[in-house]
Amino acid sequence: MRGKTPLEAWQDDPTPLRDVPAADLWTFTLEDAGTRTLTTRGIRFRRRDYVGPWMTGQAGIQVRIRFMPHHDHRIEVYDAATGRYLGPADLADQATEEQLRAVRRARSARARRLKKDLEASQRERYAAATQAEAPQRIGALTTAQAEAELAQTAHSDLAQLAMPDLIPHAAPPADWRTPASLAALTTPGPPVRYPYGRDGASAPDGRDGRAAPPTTDEDGDTS
Repeated sequence: MRGKTPLEAWQDDPTPLRDVPAADLWTFTLEDAGTRTLTTRGIRFRRRDYVGPWMTGQAGIQVRIRFMPHHDHRIEVYDAATGRYLGPADLADQATEEQLRAVRRARSARARRLKKDLEASQRERYAAATQAEAPQRIGALTTAQAEAELAQTAHSDLAQLAMPDLIPHAAPPADWRTPASLAALTTPGPPVRYPYGRDGASAPDGRDGRAAPPTTDEDGDTS
């Protein structure tokens, strides 16, 4: 440095400076994501669609995608054959700012619950031992505490309680071409009507659509 400070050496250097445009610097931050086919819905990238006004009339061409990591709202598109820059493509059907705030709040609440559960699981205590043996956990819970914690765990995943096949779908019309795999999941016809009894089913209807009148058997019992 010859007795100069870094600032003095920089100011005394006669090398001319050249300002690089921001658009050129942007290209050095992009990663290559391979080639895609441009369709009428845009470009499919990471299971999401990206669109741009320059795509009109370009469906069917092969393009190369480049993107900036952690900035998934936009991608840069190039011609796969020539490498010519075609233009940007923005994420289609973006969520509104209100929806994003709601998602962030839900994520924060879930993170707090997970952190609380993790801290609780790390509070395990074991009895002291003076010889080699299996560790013995210490700590007790009341029945009410155990049931409350188990109920909270069960309610946290409602998908486990779902039973989509409990009531099969009705059979499609006879003139429909239904795959055998789907026809097996439907009921063959309308539900069967049972006589009145303990199961609470209604009595069979008469010819005029009304309930059939009560009948009396040989012993005088009415049904």
